[in-house]
Amino acid sequence: MDSAAPQLTNRADDTAAGQVLGMLTGLIDAVDWLYDHWYLLALAIAVCWGLGELVVRRLAARASAERMALELVFNRHFDPGFEEIFRRGVQLARASTAMPWWAPRRAKTVQVRLRADGSTPLRYRVEGPAGGERLLSITPFGPDITVNRARPIVDEPRKHTVRAEFILRGKLISPLREVPLNPDPLQPLVDAVSDVRAELGDLAEIRLDIQRAPKWALRARRLQLMSAARRSERREAQRAARWLRQDASGIEDSWGGQLQQLLSDKPGSGAGRRLVMPPVPRRVEPAEALGKLAEDDHLVRVQLLVMCASNTEGRAQARLAQLQAAFDVFGGRSRWAMRGWRLGPWRIGADHWPTRHGFERRWNLGHCQPPRANWVRLEELCGLLKPPTVNCRLPVLAGDLPTFAFGEPALLLQGIYRGPDGRERLVATYAEETLFEVGVGKAGGGKTERALAQAIAWAHAGGGLVFVDPHRDSWPRATTFLAHDHLMPRIALVDLNGLGPNPRVSSWNPLGMHHGQATHEVVEAIADAYASALAWDDATAPRALTILTAALTVLVAVNEAACQAGQPEDQATIFHVRALLTDAAFRRAALAAVAGRLDEETRSWWKAVFPTLPPDAFAVVLNPIARLAANPVTRAFLGQPVGVYNIRAAMDSKMIVWVCPGGNGPTDRLLTALLARDLLRAARSRRDTSEEKRVPFRPYFDELITLTGAAPETIAAMFEDLRKYRCHVHGMTQLLSRLPTPVRLSLMQNASTLATTAGSKSAIAPVTAEWGDNPSPDRVATMERFEHYVSMNVRGRRVGPVQLRGPHLDDVFAAQARPKQVPALERAAQANAQALPLDQLTDRAAKQLGRVVAFLAAHVPAGAAAVQLSKENEWN
Repeated sequence: MDSAAPQLTNRADDTAAGQVLGMLTGLIDAVDWLYDHWYLLALAIAVCWGLGELVVRRLAARASAERMALELVFNRHFDPGFEEIFRRGVQLARASTAMPWWAPRRAKTVQVRLRADGSTPLRYRVEGPAGGERLLSITPFGPDITVNRARPIVDEPRKHTVRAEFILRGKLISPLREVPLNPDPLQPLVDAVSDVRAELGDLAEIRLDIQRAPKWALRARRLQLMSAARRSERREAQRAARWLRQDASGIEDSWGGQLQQLLSDKPGSGAGRRLVMPPVPRRVEPAEALGKLAEDDHLVRVQLLVMCASNTEGRAQARLAQLQAAFDVFGGRSRWAMRGWRLGPWRIGADHWPTRHGFERRWNLGHCQPPRANWVRLEELCGLLKPPTVNCRLPVLAGDLPTFAFGEPALLLQGIYRGPDGRERLVATYAEETLFEVGVGKAGGGKTERALAQAIAWAHAGGGLVFVDPHRDSWPRATTFLAHDHLMPRIALVDLNGLGPNPRVSSWNPLGMHHGQATHEVVEAIADAYASALAWDDATAPRALTILTAALTVLVAVNEAACQAGQPEDQATIFHVRALLTDAAFRRAALAAVAGRLDEETRSWWKAVFPTLPPDAFAVVLNPIARLAANPVTRAFLGQPVGVYNIRAAMDSKMIVWVCPGGNGPTDRLLTALLARDLLRAARSRRDTSEEKRVPFRPYFDELITLTGAAPETIAAMFEDLRKYRCHVHGMTQLLSRLPTPVRLSLMQNASTLATTAGSKSAIAPVTAEWGDNPSPDRVATMERFEHYVSMNVRGRRVGPVQLRGPHLDDVFAAQARPKQVPALERAAQANAQALPLDQLTDRAAKQLGRVVAFLAAHVPAGAAAVQLSKENEWN
């Protein structure tokens, strides 16, 4: 029994040993089989990887289908600080994780899209998980940013497309260059796409995907960097020790070292000196070895993709090169570089196999699979985490400011814009949005030339206008370009300068009722014109206003009766106010003839109040009329019973009327005030026409200082009220400060377009102040002649101020110049205004009182006193 136990033990040991040996033999055989059949193992691994990748892609595509898009619209005052931008970056990083738990990491991303297609300088969109919409909709940027839900963008295929992926190169642990916020870090990118042309199919888009850094990947990267740093430190220590030993050996073997040993009296001293202590490897500091990867906070992985396209060969490649240069601005010890290889003149990158398919998949689905090197901190991305700011100089594209097309009634010419690529184009605003326009600048700066170009283009497009020019210089300048057969029937010239030995003059009866005006509107217009030109009001001249209003009421009633009787040639004129006030017989006849047309209050005033007035009370009313009568041109123009000038009819029939009052003296100011008030009355009278049937009409006022000196309140009212009646005023002046306060305030408040040429800084400052002194008065004051800074309204938003070159008629409208037809135009313009020789009109005006007296005598009711006038009351 004792001997059997050891035998059993030995037998068990042998069995166990055999089993272990068998296992080892089987393992060796399996390894040997796998070695011989390695392709089967590789195939199995590939199949497993492929199945796993397929599942991941399907899940990622499903998760990407639930993404949303927001578009950030910025205004011209958007100026965020660094902290606001950084907080936005934190929001983006946090929103990237708002995905279902099953979503693969490549789908957990937020994408910033910067897009330029010619419609806007740079569209800024943010796309991300649908669960992060509430987080992304509320930005820290304040009211200067509007966040809108955006629809998917569908691009038409372009003929030429280039793609690129940018990765970080250089010292990867070093941050990108810290780019200041002023000027805007996006400025290089904006400049790179500033010459995008939609008509050529140009497109440039940058997509920046932001993804929170996975912890395991960050730890692995840190271990790799620390190991590499330690290996580098050991190599440096070994290299230093090797050089140290070589230096020590060289010293000992030198003549000096040998001589020193012979002269030394200490035995063994040479051996002691040969002892060399190798340097110890320096301790690797994590902060130094890891750089920006040392801390977990606000560390993200990014993917930067770029695509450029065009229908013109070469433009897409050039655009990509411009964007590549723009990204160099962010480079320091770490920089953005295009991913790929270069083989001579060829570059293998995202446009070529095998990376093109992966690029397009990530581009179309919004997946983020960045290279291992693309680790950045949010501070490095601040320039890309916001739309362009106030410090960014944006180009003006055709989508922002439409290109002018000659003969297009929807557009209003503004000037010549020179783009960043040096290409010039005529730009315009939409006519329906250009309600009022103000042009400021020194004499000869080009403001009148610009207004003329705009008016001529508007006339050729079929629009109606009146150009009021006290100096007449604009008329001969414009005739060359208006002398077209289709325009001549619409052009009328009212010239009161009296040029030549027997000038031809048109006619206007401010009291005339043959055009069907409302009586109270006519009376009010003339009385207000008087008050405006003579600075009358209810406090300073109440009696004069009362007398004039009463006299006008009677004469307008007389004219209404004459027109209803079919005798408009017997109407009274403004010069017959004197006869009404100073000739008792004429007054009795007039009051008797129109007694039934006057209200009781007016009749009682003439019976009870008028007889109590002293004779000298009429001088203040009659003196301005006497001055008008003393000028033969003015007397001929205003002394006709049936005046031809009818601004309301001109508005409705799209006439082109040139009015040249003839000066800026006291008499001319009164006439200008009458014309301006009549224009205001005519525009307001369009209340009888539905809004959609009101024809647009554009008055142009050159030399506003002269015009507003005569009618400040009238001009101010035009800039306040006429928009409602589709009558849009354009005014030009040298100095805003010379304008009356009501006019200046109305101009600046309601101007859809505000323009200025060069001038003194004090004259320009009120305009640049409206633009926030950007550009500054110093910059505007040094502009070249015919250069303008203009701010405009386009599609409900302000564009500019933009520097434009004023259109010169000889250049812009050279094809429309008809100098040989100018005499025909002059004749047609006078014929349309029914201008007659001055002596003929003067003779008719002198005899008009007699016609009025005869009409009154024939229409005085039975029993009334006959009218007998002495010869001294007749105006000859």
